[in-house]
Amino acid sequence: MYLKRLSLRHFRNYPEQTVSFTAAKTILLGDNAQGKSNLLEAVEWLATLQSHRTPRDRDLIQHGHTTAQMTAEVERQGIPLELTGVLRQGGGRSLRVNGCTVRRTLDFLGQLNVVEFSCLDLDLVRGTPALRRSWLDRILVQLEPVYSQLLQSYQKTLRQRNALLKQGTGIDEGLWQAWNQQLAVTGTRMMRRRQRLIERLAPLASHWHQVLSGDREVLTLSYHSHVPIADPSPEAMLVRFMERLAERRSLELIHKTTLVGPHRDDVGFDLNHQPARQYASQGQQRTLVLALKLAELALVEAVVGESPLLLLDDVLAELDLYRQQILLEVMGDRYQTLITTTHLTPFATPWRSDAQVLKVAGGQIAAVAGTAVETSS
Repeated sequence: MYLKRLSLRHFRNYPEQTVSFTAAKTILLGDNAQGKSNLLEAVEWLATLQSHRTPRDRDLIQHGHTTAQMTAEVERQGIPLELTGVLRQGGGRSLRVNGCTVRRTLDFLGQLNVVEFSCLDLDLVRGTPALRRSWLDRILVQLEPVYSQLLQSYQKTLRQRNALLKQGTGIDEGLWQAWNQQLAVTGTRMMRRRQRLIERLAPLASHWHQVLSGDREVLTLSYHSHVPIADPSPEAMLVRFMERLAERRSLELIHKTTLVGPHRDDVGFDLNHQPARQYASQGQQRTLVLALKLAELALVEAVVGESPLLLLDDVLAELDLYRQQILLEVMGDRYQTLITTTHLTPFATPWRSDAQVLKVAGGQIAAVAGTAVETSS
């Protein structure tokens, strides 16, 4: 999988820009707040139809404009592919594949696969459960595009059920049970997929953590659900989900919100059988997150049968020299990599000489050191 060209129009701080990628490794060089991360964000959006930086599409539209457009020209298994997303300030979006409008997100997702690693990911260990849930969901959307519809269905059901809870007493029992059933059905399907994802990531993350820690630590991953998963069969989980909803009904009426379901679940990271969230040092947290990202990279590649794009947003400065070297060695020429940085110091001369270096300043991109970039305005 190779990203050949990216065109942006009124996206974030880019009025109009087209960039051609001429090497397996592209270094985006520039000061902070110049647009480096925005470029990676556009690629991420075309892969997942969402940004890890904001849940609202309208935040991606350049100030003073009503629409934004992103187009990626990709080569996948030797076949050219063009992906276009158009965002509208008033809401709504349109998607095109090879110039043809697609109505279903299923027909768009999975065409471009990326693994994104930013400084924000360093909060995965000690950050909120919502961050860890979002991390799982972004992976699943790429591996199983149907998961995006499942997620949307669950969120819609959750909003309807919460609206009922806000009514307090006098809830229509038939309507209440109907929403309970819908929440349990979609919630069970989500939890089973998340659980399977953790089971596939766990050995890969454990391997990389052993490499990074010099075999001094053992990393284990676990999925923590508000619905106990003793029996992972769909039927048993559905029954337990419904039982759990009945058990928490009184408490939910007090809090006027749904307290059971995958929107409340979490992921556990343990180092040597101790919760990393409470006991891991800052260095251990960075090692753990790097192991997670390397595991994610390996899993996506194994599932889709092609190397995904690797997007590294300002992370080298957060890693020590040893971990920087491990990451750069893993990248090699195996993965097309877009990496942002404020300076070139972390990149050894041989590695840098094979890379395309682009200077980013004020939403404008220019070639550095003889590398090629195509721009339009």
